[in-house]
Amino acid sequence: MYALEKPQNFHRGTSFSLITRNGDDRSETSDYTSEDEGTEDYRRGGYHAVRIGDTFKHGRYVVQSKLGWGHFSTVWLAWDTQKSIYVALKVQKSAQHYTEAAMDEITILKQIAEGDPEDKKCVVKLLDHFKHSGPNGQHVCMVFEYLGDNLLTLIKYSDYRGIPLHMVKEICFHILVGLDYLHRQLSIIHTDLKPENILLLSMIDPSKDPRRTGAPLILPSSKSKIVSESEVSKDAKASCSDLTKNQKKKIRKKAKRAARKCIGKEEADQDIEVSSPEASHRDDKSNGEPSEEKSRNSVGENSNNDEANDASEGSRGHKRGSRSARQKLLAEVELKCKLVDFGNACWTYKQFTSDIQTRQYRCPEVILGSKYSTSADMWSLACICFELATGDVLFDPHSGDNYDRDEVALGGRYSRDFFNRFGDLRHIRRLRFWPLNKVLKEKYEFREQDATEMADFLVQILDFVPEKRMTAAQCLNHPWISVGPRQLAPSMSENGGSDKKQETDEREAMEVRVGNMAIDGAKNGKDSKSMASPLKQ
Repeated sequence: MYALEKPQNFHRGTSFSLITRNGDDRSETSDYTSEDEGTEDYRRGGYHAVRIGDTFKHGRYVVQSKLGWGHFSTVWLAWDTQKSIYVALKVQKSAQHYTEAAMDEITILKQIAEGDPEDKKCVVKLLDHFKHSGPNGQHVCMVFEYLGDNLLTLIKYSDYRGIPLHMVKEICFHILVGLDYLHRQLSIIHTDLKPENILLLSMIDPSKDPRRTGAPLILPSSKSKIVSESEVSKDAKASCSDLTKNQKKKIRKKAKRAARKCIGKEEADQDIEVSSPEASHRDDKSNGEPSEEKSRNSVGENSNNDEANDASEGSRGHKRGSRSARQKLLAEVELKCKLVDFGNACWTYKQFTSDIQTRQYRCPEVILGSKYSTSADMWSLACICFELATGDVLFDPHSGDNYDRDEVALGGRYSRDFFNRFGDLRHIRRLRFWPLNKVLKEKYEFREQDATEMADFLVQILDFVPEKRMTAAQCLNHPWISVGPRQLAPSMSENGGSDKKQETDEREAMEVRVGNMAIDGAKNGKDSKSMASPLKQ
C-alpha cells in the first residue's frame, strides 16, 4: 500500500509534499495569484482591451462583467442578444502562437461537442467562435455556456475543512463521467485537471447568479467610439516631427495622459442602456456596431476571481458571508459539474508539450519527463478528491535546505540529479511514511470505515506506474463511487471537517494543543519540520 511521509508534528492545514520539477503553481509567491492580469500585456500581440458594454460579432455579444483571466486570455460574462442567454466569452491574446493554440483548442472543443449532442458527458460546451480585430491585433474569441462557481470556491466555502463525503463522491462521479468520455471515446487528455478547471452548473450563492436574480442587463445604446491611447499617440507623433528627442518624449507622455482622460470622460458620457433579460430581445437592432464601443469600467477591472490564473469561467471571489450562511449554502448546492479549460488539452496520439499539469496535481511521469497518457488526468483526479474531502492539497511542493521545490522523489530521465548509484535520494533523508488510511483517520478524523474505503479508492489511482492506475471507467465501477450520485447518502459521521458533532471551539482547542506540543518538541531539539513527502509502495 502507498504511504505518505508522516511529519513528527502535524496539524490540520499542513499538507504533504511531492517535490516536482517545473510549471505552474498556486503558491503565494506565484504571479498567478494576482487579482488581475495587469497592464503589461495590453500591447501588440497581447490582450484585447475589453470594457463593460463592448459588443462582439457585430453586436451579438454584449460584455457584462469580468469573470477571470489567464496568461493566454481574458474571460467575460456576456449577453447573447440572439439567444437571450448569458455566455462566457474568452478573448485570446493576438500573437501568432496564441492564435495557433486557440485553434487547436477549438478543434478539440468541436470534437467534444459533436460527440455529446445530448449534453450528458459533463464537459463544457463551445457555442460559437470567431475572430475580432482590435488595436493589439486579431484575437480568436470563443463563446461557452455560462456555468457557476469552480470547485476551489466550493472548498473555500467549507473554510478549507473539507465537504461531506457523499458530496465528494457525487462530484467525483461527474468528473469521472467527463474523463471517461474524453479518454475512451475521444482519446483526449485534459492535462490540467484541478479544482479551478471544474465548474458547478450554478453559483453556490444564488444571489450572485445573474440568471436567477434577474440582474439588469447592460446594453449599448449609442455608436460613439472610445478614443484609444494608440490613436492619440499617433496624432501627437505626426505633429511633432521637427521637435527634439526629449520634446517628443514629453509630448508622448502628455498624449498618453490625455488619452486616459479622454477615455475616462468618454466612459462617463456614455449612455449605457439598462434592460432586463426578458426585454433584451427587443433591443437587438441597437447593437449593430462591432466592439470598441460603450464602456463603464477600465481594462484592469475584474471580479477578483478565486485563483483566476487559468481564466476559470465561473469563479467570482465574492465575499462568502458568515460561517453559518456558508454551511447552509453548501448543504443546498447543486453538485452537478463540468470539466472546463481545454487550452492545454491534447490527444493521446498528438501531444504538444511534455510540460503539463499544475504542480500540486502533477503526476510522477510528467515530473520525470517521461511519456504520459490519459492516466495523467487520473492522478490529478485523486489529488482533487483528497482536497475536496479534507480541504488540504495532497501534495504541496516546497523547498528545503539542500533541495528545491523542483526535485522529484522518483527515478527516471532526471534520476541522476536526484538519486545516487544505490538508488537513494541525494538530498532528502529520514522519510517517515504514513499510510493514507491512517492519514485520513489520524489527521482528518475520518471514521475508520470511511478512511479505509476512501484510501482503497485513491491508492489504486495514485500508482507510480501509469498503466496500473484505475481508468475512469474502472473508477465508476469502484464500490466507493458506483452507487451513483442520486443514491448517495451522508454517513452518520464523516470527516472531521464536516462532522456536526465537532464544534469549532473544540477543533481550535485541539490545534492549540498540537501547536504547543510542536513548540515543546522544538525546544527539546526534535525536528518538527515536515519534510518532502513522496508516496511509496
